[in-house]
Amino acid sequence: MELQDRHILEALRQGDEQVFEKIFRTYYQRLCNYANTILNSMDEAEEMVQGAFIAVWERHDTLEVHTSIKSYLYRAVHNSCLNRVKHLKVRQKHEEDVKYQADATQSDASNEMVERELDAIMANAIDALPTQCRQVFRLSRFENLTYAEIAQQLGISVKTVENHMVKALRVLREKLKDYLPVIIWLLLMKN
Repeated sequence: MELQDRHILEALRQGDEQVFEKIFRTYYQRLCNYANTILNSMDEAEEMVQGAFIAVWERHDTLEVHTSIKSYLYRAVHNSCLNRVKHLKVRQKHEEDVKYQADATQSDASNEMVERELDAIMANAIDALPTQCRQVFRLSRFENLTYAEIAQQLGISVKTVENHMVKALRVLREKLKDYLPVIIWLLLMKN
């Protein structure tokens, strides 16, 4: 550290406001320009530089400078700017995460609403099937019974069960054909 810097530092430690003001006037604008190159915002740059000077004044009686006053101030401003940039990145990441979660939640809610509507449409289409045809379809698709088990439970032949299933699937395919792309999309979204 140069002799002049030692005298300035000693006067600063003694609380000499004129020395502090001289340091401020000498370096303030240069430090603001430097901080602006990091932050790309003169307002934020001025805020960082002012913060550095406030910190120097608040600790003037215990200030430890091992290089020059100039180097100390540039390092303090540099570190403040880097902390600010890091803080802004963390905040931006958090905002993006919150937005993503909100979009995902909204998307899930929309999917659930569409799914409920499709369930209602499918239930209505199934309910519109003839009685025995509907009964065979439900036993096959919802209770996972084999055609032989359905035939035994209803007291009809396996061939009759097959005929009812063919008819049920044909009628449902026709009634639900307009919804097929949405049904496929929902199935893909679940996986």
